[in-house]
Amino acid sequence: MGFQIYRMERDRARFRDIVRGKLRKDLRKYLSTSELLGRQGKHTISIPVPQIELPRFRFGDNSGQGVGQGPGEKGDPMDGEGRDAEGHGTAGDQEGRHILEVEVELAELAEMLGDELELPNIEPRGNKQISTDGGRYTGLRTTGPNSLRHFRRTFRRALRRTIAAGEWDPEHPVVIPIRDDERYRARRTTPRPESSAVIFHMMDVSGSMGREQKDIVRIKAFWIDTWLRSQYQNIEVVYVVHDAVAKIVDHDAFFHLRESGGTKISSAYELCLKLIMEKYRPENWNIYPFHYSDGDNWSARDTERCINLLSDEILPRVNQFCYGQVKSAYGSGQFKKDIDGALSDDERVITTNVNSREEIPDSIRAFLGKGR
Repeated sequence: MGFQIYRMERDRARFRDIVRGKLRKDLRKYLSTSELLGRQGKHTISIPVPQIELPRFRFGDNSGQGVGQGPGEKGDPMDGEGRDAEGHGTAGDQEGRHILEVEVELAELAEMLGDELELPNIEPRGNKQISTDGGRYTGLRTTGPNSLRHFRRTFRRALRRTIAAGEWDPEHPVVIPIRDDERYRARRTTPRPESSAVIFHMMDVSGSMGREQKDIVRIKAFWIDTWLRSQYQNIEVVYVVHDAVAKIVDHDAFFHLRESGGTKISSAYELCLKLIMEKYRPENWNIYPFHYSDGDNWSARDTERCINLLSDEILPRVNQFCYGQVKSAYGSGQFKKDIDGALSDDERVITTNVNSREEIPDSIRAFLGKGR
């Protein structure tokens, strides 16, 4: 019985590997949809794979007529399992047909993303010194549990004390440690440099940014975070929304908040700069600001203010700045033109147009493709 269970688990594991291969093949489809959003855990993500079912026998009632037999005209709904109808009838006692979900490590998903979009690994710029409890037991202390008792050091100290006290008898070499002789292994905590990064997701939430535009931003942000988390050991994400005023919000509010005011983009850039100066110093952090908008700004003067903030204050302190312009029926798309016109020669500035979901993978590749 145990051997059969082992074989079943082995076959199931092999089948899951096949499903992962299918995921790799269809990854571009997932890059353009919100199908994975909301299924993320701390280290894994649950991916639905409706194209593949677990192989199994299905027994049914064969006493009736099959498809293609008996009365009926072309276009009539079929009886039985293939019937396309509303959910009429009483509750049944048969099992449903379920979509297979596969747990995939986020690190593995990031590897698939890197292979699909041919992304280079990032060379970290800033380091943050973090003291960890890890390390080797290379130290000594006078207290500790018996499991960490250092026998050799304890015996050596007891022997020296016995000899110094004149109690050593070569004929009867007995050494009895006392409390002061005890020595225990200690683990030394040493500062370990960890590459740290902070991601700023900034988004216009004025009335012109509708549900479709926010879904595109949400998909992009998910994949950007997945990739950068695979590149850094310590990462923080800051969500900033703005209309005429910018503010920090949590993850859920970022993707669901909708305002009706005007649009003043400089408010978001000023808040981002304030956080960099006060909390995320560039000598310690790799900094990635991402801004999403439909291209409208309230005035040319504010756009000029944005460009000055970028060129004089933000760009010297960040790894790169990315602006993703999402097509909207109400957006002019002018802001990207202004940034490109003023900062096109600066390799730290990357701008993209996303007119539809199908263009999301190309935008992600543009943002992450330089390995900065």
